[in-house]
Amino acid sequence: MDFLRPASWEEALAAKAEHPSAVPIAGGTDVMVEINFDHRRPEYLLDLTRVPDLYEWEVGEDAVRLGASVPYSKIMENLRAELPGLALASHTVASPQIRNRGGVGGNLGTASPAGDAHPALLAAGAEVEVESVRGSRRIPIDAFYTGVKRNALEPDELIRAVHVEKADGPQQFSKVGTRNAMVIAVCAFGLALHPETRTVRTGIGSAAPTPIRARAAEEFLNAALDEGGFWDSGEIITPSVAQQFAQLCSAACNPIDDVRGTAGYRRHAVGVMARRTLTWTWESYRGARRTNEGAA
Repeated sequence: MDFLRPASWEEALAAKAEHPSAVPIAGGTDVMVEINFDHRRPEYLLDLTRVPDLYEWEVGEDAVRLGASVPYSKIMENLRAELPGLALASHTVASPQIRNRGGVGGNLGTASPAGDAHPALLAAGAEVEVESVRGSRRIPIDAFYTGVKRNALEPDELIRAVHVEKADGPQQFSKVGTRNAMVIAVCAFGLALHPETRTVRTGIGSAAPTPIRARAAEEFLNAALDEGGFWDSGEIITPSVAQQFAQLCSAACNPIDDVRGTAGYRRHAVGVMARRTLTWTWESYRGARRTNEGAA
């Protein structure tokens, strides 16, 4: 196994173009596990730890551009207001040591359905910035996951950054695991309210072959909130609406039985998390409305 260590982004792209099979490594929290257990033995490892561009983030007027290697700990410390769902998901990643090393780019590159960042990115409607020597492009998060641990990257492309619109409403993330830390998700759920467009987006992890959205549940809830005038009134969402939303989220899942949980448990847990996160986010929305009305 040969080790490639570029010192700049341009060198990294050139190395990837010359060796398309090279496996990128930055935090290494996923790749090294596979190598140590002999699940993967790549011909080349492409070390990106010396590429400074990947560790930078920029908060724009409407969106955040997050470098692929920005550690989860930095997201928690610096971007909690702009990216609340992703900050909450970052809290659940493994241990402090791994949160100081791992980044969103690694989750996206591995594309494991159990990656903690995926539900938050789906709920927020992120875009993935990828690049090769041929040029750059941005892939909508909904089109990024193409199969079990597969993504939309071409062989010569690398993930450079993730673009996420700044939250215009409450966001939540919930995860079920066999313990509180250092655990792969049995299942996970992300929810984001978008009051400016009066829409809701979801993200589900570890309950299907890829990270997914519960689209039917979103459509139902969007219609229920609109027809019931909830966005304007700020009234409490009725239990029947919350329950139907939870059932539709469960129905969106296509899980498996494995050592961490059964398919039936995963479906049930996703429904519970959907109902709870909807309650939490809507209460936050109502509280913000009351504050704004009082200030006016």
